[in-house]
Amino acid sequence: MESSSEMVGFPLLIESSYRACTIPYRFPSDNPNKPTPTELSWIHLFASATPSFQKRAESDETVPDAKDRAEKFAQRYGEILEDIKKDPESHGGPPDCINDENAKAISLYENVVTLNDAVEDPEKRVETLIRGIFAGNIFDLGSAELAEVFSKDGMSFLATCQNLVPRPWVIDDFDAFKLQWTKKSWRKASFICSNLMIAVIFVDNSGADIILGILPFARELLRRGTQVVLAANDLPSINDVTYTELFEIISKLKDDNGQLMGVDTTNLFIVNSGNDLPVIDLSSVSQELAYLASDADLVILEGMGRGIETNLYAQFKCDSIKIGMHSRLYEWLQELRRMLKVSKRNQYSRVETQLMLDEKAEYNVTPKMTFCVLIHYEDPMPSDTDIPDPSINWLCSGRVKDFLIYLDKKLKKPT
Repeated sequence: MESSSEMVGFPLLIESSYRACTIPYRFPSDNPNKPTPTELSWIHLFASATPSFQKRAESDETVPDAKDRAEKFAQRYGEILEDIKKDPESHGGPPDCINDENAKAISLYENVVTLNDAVEDPEKRVETLIRGIFAGNIFDLGSAELAEVFSKDGMSFLATCQNLVPRPWVIDDFDAFKLQWTKKSWRKASFICSNLMIAVIFVDNSGADIILGILPFARELLRRGTQVVLAANDLPSINDVTYTELFEIISKLKDDNGQLMGVDTTNLFIVNSGNDLPVIDLSSVSQELAYLASDADLVILEGMGRGIETNLYAQFKCDSIKIGMHSRLYEWLQELRRMLKVSKRNQYSRVETQLMLDEKAEYNVTPKMTFCVLIHYEDPMPSDTDIPDPSINWLCSGRVKDFLIYLDKKLKKPT
């Protein structure tokens, strides 16, 4: 169902400082008729994923001419990407960026929730749930490499939970989040529902990501007396779960009493975000989402596109969490290097020399390095705080400097 109303700004967003881009694609000094390295890396990513999408489309037995349609899609999509390589604005700019996976994940849901419920210690339980979100986010069939692994060998969700990279993660605010979780200290007075904490979760992928990662976490919030709003895409985009698809998934997971394994779902809301991209611009969301989120105590953005690529530094009037697996760490480091050079050349920021990711330095990072794990937790930002324009000064923030220092120490090879 498409959103029938005019789009509005997300009510808890501090819009004066907002730009829906963590790492900008281009600077004013970039040639407008030539793709930047970041744009080319995205074009390559989409192009490399096309064969896996075509193969999966061909296997759809519900479509009589699936093979012909898949072939036409691959050909046309490839032509569009080549056009954008020649002229970045030829199709309005770089591309913006599933039923079988859902069925497999639904069959595992009860076991995953049972294992979570068996963890009695509240701190250990929330860590288990967070690791489940990371593990689910790995199952991203929008990634060509992971789609191939999944189709050939399958992937074990529980094994993935156990084999996550150890803490500390690249950005790791889990301890601060855990403290708030155990204190239940998010709740504030609400004119809509004064006795409930309200959490808004922007969800990401279909399959294991939503079913085995996010929904067990949402169920735990419901069990603790929280009103949960799940914001999903209006229309399909790569493998992201849609608003209507999420309704179907949850209806299949509910028991005869309308509960999620014994937990009441009266305070669970599924809302159309108004979005049709694998990222999200929070200055333009559906009115339904804006209404339900207007007095929320916690905002969670999950996944690489929404939580990292576009909103890692978004500021909110309430607590927020950005959480996900970044699968393009190598390319991200390359773009950070380019940005630091450009920003220094144009004097857009005061980045110290020692923070430069020197191209001559050797790092333990390769194009095949897969995951960069992030959980970024922030206390609410006062709405009247004067925050510099992030398009100019974001590299000056302590958070980014700390991040670069951490990467430099963690990834540089010993001399």
